[in-house]
Amino acid sequence: MEHHPAAAWLTEAASSAVQQHGSGNLLRVVLIMMVLGCVLTAWFLLRGYKRKDD
Repeated sequence: MEHHPAAAWLTEAASSAVQQHGSGNLLRVVLIMMVLGCVLTAWFLLRGYKRKDD
């Protein structure tokens, strides 16, 4: 498996957050990112259903 510097940075940041503040903040960030991802995905998919009547 290849080593990606961005993935290493993300893993290090996550483990640092867990050590300093517990898992509550990490879980909060993950949940917020999931909600934002769902909203953006819904917007992207639903914008195609808009009809333009000329």
